[in-house]
Amino acid sequence: MFESSVPAESPPPPPRAFFGRDELIERVLDLAENLIPIALIGVGGIGKTTTALAVLHDNRIKQRFGDNRRFIRCDQFPPSRAHFLRRLSNAIGAGIENPEDLTPLRPFLSSKEMLIILDNAESILDPQGKDAQEIYGVVEELSQFSNICVCITSRISTTPSDFKHLDIPTLSMDAACRTFYQIYDDDERSNLVNDILEQLDFHPLSITLLATVAHQNKWGTDRLTSEWERRRTSVLQTEHNKSLAAAIELSLTSPMFQELGPDARALLGVVAFFPQGIDENNLDWLFPTISNKTKIFDKFCVLSLTYRSNRFVTMLAPLRDYLSPKDSESSQLLCATKERYFTRMSVSLIPDKPDFGETRWIASEDVNVEHLLDIFTSTDTNTDDVWGACFKFMEHLYWHKPRLIVLRAKIEGLPDDHRFKPECLFELSRLFESVGNTAERKRILAHTLKLLRERGKDFQVTRTLRHLSDANRLMGLREEGIQQAKEAFEIFGRLKDAVGQARCLIDLAWLLDSDKQLDAAEEAASRAINLIPEKGHQSLVCETHRVLGEIYRSSGEREKAIYHFEVARNRVLFQLAQSLVLGTLLPCTTVPRRRQIRRRPRPRRTSQVARGQWRILPGSRDGAAGWVVLQTTQA
Repeated sequence: MFESSVPAESPPPPPRAFFGRDELIERVLDLAENLIPIALIGVGGIGKTTTALAVLHDNRIKQRFGDNRRFIRCDQFPPSRAHFLRRLSNAIGAGIENPEDLTPLRPFLSSKEMLIILDNAESILDPQGKDAQEIYGVVEELSQFSNICVCITSRISTTPSDFKHLDIPTLSMDAACRTFYQIYDDDERSNLVNDILEQLDFHPLSITLLATVAHQNKWGTDRLTSEWERRRTSVLQTEHNKSLAAAIELSLTSPMFQELGPDARALLGVVAFFPQGIDENNLDWLFPTISNKTKIFDKFCVLSLTYRSNRFVTMLAPLRDYLSPKDSESSQLLCATKERYFTRMSVSLIPDKPDFGETRWIASEDVNVEHLLDIFTSTDTNTDDVWGACFKFMEHLYWHKPRLIVLRAKIEGLPDDHRFKPECLFELSRLFESVGNTAERKRILAHTLKLLRERGKDFQVTRTLRHLSDANRLMGLREEGIQQAKEAFEIFGRLKDAVGQARCLIDLAWLLDSDKQLDAAEEAASRAINLIPEKGHQSLVCETHRVLGEIYRSSGEREKAIYHFEVARNRVLFQLAQSLVLGTLLPCTTVPRRRQIRRRPRPRRTSQVARGQWRILPGSRDGAAGWVVLQTTQA
């Protein structure tokens, strides 16, 4: 065995605060014991070095490699082949001053089993760096020694192909808390701290810096929370200038990032701005002026600045906070991206049109668009295009992903004379309808009606009256609802809108039926049928037959009820078939949420209902878009 008279370098000490990496450590230990080359990959501050040091000092590694454990910091010497070989020679104790290649080091390298960790290897393996190919070749050759396990930590994933890549994950909540409180040195746990750790995406370096700053300044949890809310990631800097910013800038100044050109930083800022990141399928329509956008996004992932998640390219929260434009209006690329989202939302949402399905994109990007609107409604409160996009956004949500939004307070806080306040309030009321909050729906509709009356917007007044009428029906305030339906009918009459009158009569029929005024309900529904044109209003005809079916069911006229329910059912099925031919399945206007036509299992006993006949069930009406609920029974 070859022995050197020059002592090898001792490795750094093990990490003190190291929690929640048991499974990762176990995987690395297994690979190291089998002398398989390992690459620990991840963004700056994710814990690559800490993990490598924990492995280096693990008892299993000590027993296997003894004192032949080497740790080389690759960012502490110039990135050249000569410097790397010299540093490697010193680390293993070869004593050769300026080796030109691995040949003179082979006796030392092959003499015993050895673990060599190359920390921060991105500084020597960056493909755009000096001597990158030569150094890459040396590392690749080094990994071929049958008695050596090479483990590298790197922000970039361009490592020799035989290395086993392990992406370093963020911490769990428990590990993040244990890391924080070991440094913060306070036994009293706080949910306020937990909230901040979660907002940091459990990023290890950010947690360590936060705990260090709080400990050094002797902050209590209340002061820590206020400083975080006021300064965000700028608070993550210790008195000795160790900061999150320095860790991120190290990646931004790398040769690989610089080679991407002037558009890269702006693109990274846009990725950081959006909570979900950027859908890779949308790169062409979001960034049409940037020719090499696909390459840039790939390199972001190679540099570990971003990662892919469900087709989105996104990044950890601390990086988002640091890299996102501080002034959204000053980012030309972000403003251009905003306009593209707004243009995409400007289309009309007509459920029975073939292109309606194309508007479903909002279901996967609703969080991004909501954040975009939240920011720009704060910085530019009077711009029509922003608030116009706001009500279109809510309209998209109503049809494709009904939920409440964070913009509610801003919408209600708009001046009453704002151009888009009535439209925004109306769409907000529909979102409350979709989540079943009828009281809030009615309150907002009442405010909307007041504003529209003041502006003399008759058509919008009728629409609002109809929705108010429906809200009152659901709340059991039938008399108030009846009066609103009648008023809407009269306004449509002045506007000479027969279809609008028919809709109001159907609303009135539902209200009168629920109020047990069956003769008046039948008269209203019959008048509605006479007003509906023969073509182009299948859903309205279906709705009319449905309400007639309910009226006759309530009055005990079974045959009439069955007839009208059959007509309604057949028209639903006709529209479904027509929609399938057009290549799109109609949404709520055909088969509304929480409603469906379904078949019952065959009962054991024969009933009095004829085999295969449709049974009438008490259906509940979902606004003007409700449909009959039917079941089949078997004799």
